[in-house]
Amino acid sequence: MRVLVIGGGISGLAAAHRLLAGGASVTLLEASERFGGKLLPGELAGAAVDLGAESMLARRPEAVELARAVGLSGALEPPTTARAAIWTRDALRPMPTGHVMGVPGDPEAVADVVSPEGLARIAEDATLPRTPVGEDVAIGAYVAARLGPEVVDRLVEPLLGGVYAGDAHRISMRAAVPQLYEAARAEPSLLAAVRRLRERGAQGGAPAGPVFTGIAGGVGRLPGAVAEACRAAGAVLRTGTAVRALHRTPAAAPVEPAPRWRAELEDGGTLTADGVVLAVPAPAAARLLAAEAPAAAAELDTVEYASMALITLAFRRADLATVPGGSGFLVPPSEGRAIKAATFSANKWAWTAAQNPELFLLRTSVGRYGEEERLDHDDADLVAASRADLSDAAGLTARPVASVVTRWRGGLPQYPVGHLERVARIRRDLAALPGLAVCGAAYDGVGIPACIAGARRAAEETLLTGAAAGARE
Repeated sequence: MRVLVIGGGISGLAAAHRLLAGGASVTLLEASERFGGKLLPGELAGAAVDLGAESMLARRPEAVELARAVGLSGALEPPTTARAAIWTRDALRPMPTGHVMGVPGDPEAVADVVSPEGLARIAEDATLPRTPVGEDVAIGAYVAARLGPEVVDRLVEPLLGGVYAGDAHRISMRAAVPQLYEAARAEPSLLAAVRRLRERGAQGGAPAGPVFTGIAGGVGRLPGAVAEACRAAGAVLRTGTAVRALHRTPAAAPVEPAPRWRAELEDGGTLTADGVVLAVPAPAAARLLAAEAPAAAAELDTVEYASMALITLAFRRADLATVPGGSGFLVPPSEGRAIKAATFSANKWAWTAAQNPELFLLRTSVGRYGEEERLDHDDADLVAASRADLSDAAGLTARPVASVVTRWRGGLPQYPVGHLERVARIRRDLAALPGLAVCGAAYDGVGIPACIAGARRAAEETLLTGAAAGARE
């Protein structure tokens, strides 16, 4: 079976890897000049850094399994035990424990972050009547109704902002935090729902070990390793090759085999295949599906994205009056600061610090849903804004010896209320086109393991179509 994978981010690469394992002949096309999408390796002051995603959820197996399959077992490295903080109420406060995406199971766990009035409001949850979640609900609205707005503003918003760069009052609880959604349906109290989840984990429901893991040298190494493994298995991988249009080819026999596909390339060439995996962002998928699946294309056109920028800074340790402690901090939007988070990479990742003991590497992030104009500031302004916030939060006043700004425009798809139903409608429409499957961050999760899981699903659907066609022939 000849399969064309369109898109060379981690989703497309993972799909190609699974297709090859299933015996398919694979050609992968990437429009840009590199593979990896939001996984981007870089260098600053002579040290390796991640300029995109820096960690992977370890309690889902897919990313770790793929890393091991492509020879990176020995490079997998969890973060250090350095603890994160939240910059709120004019101080860096330790990140509370015992929460689910910022939602506590015990008011006392967040006593250092939330005001006394906010704590009193949290306690009211135990006596409030049940708040129905229905088929879906915005996590911000639901948590505010149960525990008050402070929990949303100071905890839920910054944590969700780190994952989706979104607005908690728009993000679907069912899509973004499904385990909390299910627990909230079963329990009359939100505090009780969180406690139920925590108890289930303590009784063996959650895997042991670190929640996250990284890769020595950077998570940005993963795409290159997967691409190399795919090439070694016989795949053709091409960068700088954009697809202009995608069409089904007419049946060539009275008894039609699996529909075949023709991809028209921007350079004027064409490629044909028995199956296609579309692993591109929603706008590109909508454009390519417009002719053959107009209803799915229209749904994909409604997917909104948030933009963000990462500002990576290198300091000489000798220039720092005090080396900041912890792994970094999150910043609630309500604080009105320029940055939404800071990661002290040299503290969080042992491999980062080991490269050059004289350097202290960190990065900040800027930009949330609806704040695209922040990215229009020039690099010097973004660096200056980051330095000002780092000074106020952590007393870091030294001048960096090097900096780099990485903009991710349209980088993170948004999951508003109703997102899962939208994805189901897209897949129902595409079911009429055997041999075509979609995957990527726009569908089942924005994290690396979720993208890899979606890629495997798309690859397996495509392989099943090929097997069915072979049986008919």
